Amino acid sequence: MRDMLLLLLPLSLFAQSSFITPMEYSSSLYKNPRGIGCHKCHGEFGEGKIVARYEHNKEQKTFFAPGINSMDFNDFYRALNVRKNGMPRYFLTQTEIKALYFYLQEKKKK
Repeated sequence: MRDMLLLLLPLSLFAQSSFITPMEYSSSLYKNPRGIGCHKCHGEFGEGKIVARYEHNKEQKTFFAPGINSMDFNDFYRALNVRKNGMPRYFLTQTEIKALYFYLQEKKKK
């Protein structure tokens, strides 16, 4: 099912003619969906990364954004629609969420 989704996704993203490819669109969306790009916290390929180190009550803490490139689509969709642990709400459309997922799956292949 997942493979079928990935095969049909580029076609559904660009059913009408477009001047950019599905990968160009999804890449630009990943880097700036609504002001702060996903790559700033989750890494260039969705692998996750340390966002900040800080001290709280004299204890060293680390704020880590998890990897998102190995999530299944349903979990990915839910994560984008729930504010949790510092994750901002982007209010993305279905098409934008599918494009972001497509981008991460394509980057994971390389």
